[in-house]
Amino acid sequence: MFCQSYRPGALARHGFSPEDVARLRPGVVYVTLSAYGHTGPWQGRRGFETLIQSVGGMAHEQGLGAGADRPQHLPAQAVDHGSGYLAAFGALIALARRARDGGSYLVRVSLAQTGRWVDALGRVDGRRTPELTLEAVEDLLAEADTPFGRLRHVVPAARLSETPAFWSRPAVPLGTHEAAWPADSTI
Repeated sequence: MFCQSYRPGALARHGFSPEDVARLRPGVVYVTLSAYGHTGPWQGRRGFETLIQSVGGMAHEQGLGAGADRPQHLPAQAVDHGSGYLAAFGALIALARRARDGGSYLVRVSLAQTGRWVDALGRVDGRRTPELTLEAVEDLLAEADTPFGRLRHVVPAARLSETPAFWSRPAVPLGTHEAAWPADSTI
């Protein structure tokens, strides 16, 4: 499995296009996530959750729905999380097909397309965005000592009964660890 979220074409310039990786490792499942899609005029733009909500109109609609006179972002990362879940689902489908039929597979997901999908799901009449207090989300937060000091952060979204999810390492400054493949890694 090869997963990446660089802008379309960025890794191809270094010999890691889907086709290049499939030649290096036949049978690979290559998962790629972009902000605005893998084709089209915005394919090379960087993007993240709040930008997608803004350019796609979700923030405008959320502001209207909340009674505000300005755009307001959703109180959750629906686009980021949704895209991650869709990428994982696509990877599982590709792995199942590979097990059944063989071959290499390419899974493409974009934040903008996920935003369009979420937007098309419809609305609930009379909905109001609840005012969230820190106490209301306290069970979703944890604290950790980091090189930045003590940080409060969101716990992993997965809830597993037998193997609780957790972050094994704290956030660190960029450049803390030298970029290197693990000694037992293969492509």
